[in-house]
Amino acid sequence: MNFDISEYKERLQKTKQRMEQAGVEVLIVSDPANMNYLSGYDGWSFYVHQCLIVFDDEEQPLWIGRGQDAKAAEYTTWLSKENILSYADDYVQSTVKHPMDFVSDVIKSKGKAGKSIGVEMDNYYFTAKCTASLQKGLPNSSFVDATSLVNWVRIIKSDREIEYMKRAGKIIEKAMKVGLESIKPGIRECEVVSRIYEAQISGTDEFGGDYPAIVPLLPAGEKTSTPHITWSDSRYKDGDLVILELAGCHKRYHAPMARTLSLGTPSQEVLDLAEAVTEGIAEALAVVKPGTTAEEVEAAWKKSISKRGFVKDSRIGYSTGLNYPPDWGEHTVSLREGDKTVLQPNMTIHLIPGIWKDNYGVEISEAFRVTENGCEALYNFPRQLFIKE
Repeated sequence: MNFDISEYKERLQKTKQRMEQAGVEVLIVSDPANMNYLSGYDGWSFYVHQCLIVFDDEEQPLWIGRGQDAKAAEYTTWLSKENILSYADDYVQSTVKHPMDFVSDVIKSKGKAGKSIGVEMDNYYFTAKCTASLQKGLPNSSFVDATSLVNWVRIIKSDREIEYMKRAGKIIEKAMKVGLESIKPGIRECEVVSRIYEAQISGTDEFGGDYPAIVPLLPAGEKTSTPHITWSDSRYKDGDLVILELAGCHKRYHAPMARTLSLGTPSQEVLDLAEAVTEGIAEALAVVKPGTTAEEVEAAWKKSISKRGFVKDSRIGYSTGLNYPPDWGEHTVSLREGDKTVLQPNMTIHLIPGIWKDNYGVEISEAFRVTENGCEALYNFPRQLFIKE
């Protein structure tokens, strides 16, 4: 396990407090990051249905998953063996029964049918069929949308979590350096990505890396006008602008970073945009401290870039940390107008105010933690437009 059992128990207690506030007596946790956070469970098994069940009056949650994954739960969690339950393999992708039928039967066996049940309705791993199965199996229960209940417990990191994210920061320093050095005219995009992956997974001499929740994003040329393109087998050319959005990952904790590289002297428009972005990031970070709201950070950025005539209509950052594919964001705080979340020490945020024009774009970012009187970056890497002549 990556944390002391006492830390897992503290997380569980905070979760139960939020359950009480939400009127939830039984919580079904299907998000693999939330499962990991509460139990330690870690495995590439989230492509089939699995969950933790948290009962408001029981000391440990129940892990429920596919039979062949039960041993992984024994290896990675703090749960007693009797709290690890598995369903038979004929539930997997069956057309006649569903794993949530098994979950319903477990809840009924615990005498919890008819209770208020919280489910994570809007996450990647909980399907419409999950809902239909539970409603059929537990017709007397009331269902509550508990999509972000555990996510908000996760928002304040422990010292150990911060340490893991700083280790991830060391890994991304290495991976970003490899990526920037590898990109040159004539080399294929896929070859650069292979070197980045090697750096991400090998980590450092002191600690290894994990697979990040998002693959390397490397749009090049006019494709830099959009952020979420991966790579191809095309070769880089003189004059290309290249965006690298990557993350270091250690024990499932992330430190994301974006940088932009120009192969050759960039246009004045690109230089002006990069200067506006870096200046805006500095202005935004300058207002970060406990008590500041998320929207106040975005307002500082907006004021800065407006002086140069730029506008950005999407959020400029989000809470980040523990996660699994397809996202390293935590789905809680967003740095944007209207988000009045008050920043607190040990919140961790990826500030990524990319600006994308019609045929080019610039991304430069900083992952940071909120400190007692300001903020600190999770890594040490130049915040600039890189130019390779």
